[in-house]
Amino acid sequence: MSQYDTTLDPTVSNTSHNQVMSLVPRGSTVLDVGCATGYLAEALVARGCVVSGIEYDADAAEKARPHLDHLVVGDLVTMDLAHEFGDRRYDVIVCADILEHLPDPVDALRRLVTLLRPGGSVVISIPNVAHGSLRLALLQGRWRYTETGLLDRTHIRFVTRTTLLELLAEAGVVAVEVRTTWRDVLDSDVYVDTADLPAGVVDWVRQQPDSGTYQFIVRAVPDDGEGALRRAVDERDALRAELEHARHDVERAAAERAEAQESLRRIQATRSWRLLRAPRALYGRVLGRGGSR
Repeated sequence: MSQYDTTLDPTVSNTSHNQVMSLVPRGSTVLDVGCATGYLAEALVARGCVVSGIEYDADAAEKARPHLDHLVVGDLVTMDLAHEFGDRRYDVIVCADILEHLPDPVDALRRLVTLLRPGGSVVISIPNVAHGSLRLALLQGRWRYTETGLLDRTHIRFVTRTTLLELLAEAGVVAVEVRTTWRDVLDSDVYVDTADLPAGVVDWVRQQPDSGTYQFIVRAVPDDGEGALRRAVDERDALRAELEHARHDVERAAAERAEAQESLRRIQATRSWRLLRAPRALYGRVLGRGGSR
């Protein structure tokens, strides 16, 4: 049995496989790269898709075969895609937890994109090496590989949000949608000894960008030769960032106003403030009588 065999639960949205499926339109022609035992292909077929697969592990490939319209067993790194796929073209190419296993993911993506139909897209899921658990573990001098997870022993490429987008750009595709799955910094497959960390460090790491991002799920499309699509996406992202910054400013102003109101309430509740109210009221009445003459 492949170590990557799994069962999909469509009711749980916080998984990379379900996020990947949600980015594949029903009825699509799909190439599932690294299809393993076919668990994702089976779910896609149930959504009306026609699925082809590439798989390195021959035993896993045989389990996947019943769910596939076309299957190629072999190493993607050295595979002649033109020979293996001929005129076959796909609406969506899925690379779910694949790129991190490849010595040159940029080259692999460049070659795979040639199998897309016009208007097609690539859907990718990949772990986030900047997850907070890894940041905390590195503070303790630990980098321990495991059978699966963020530090799967077969991972040879690691990405953050920034380096993932750079990788895609180098491959000639641009991310038009980026999603994430989330896990708390102390709830992952990476061991962290909290007792050995200074006070406040865990909370500080939790507050850092993407510290809770366990995996990135991206839908990307080929960029045009002039880079117009990339510029449009960059402008959109800049506007989103500006809007988010403005939202934070509004929230901060509201929080400061609420804090000021609470401080005033506490002052007005003190005994000194209550003692001052009587002479202030008397002084007001005296002024009122004087003003009526």
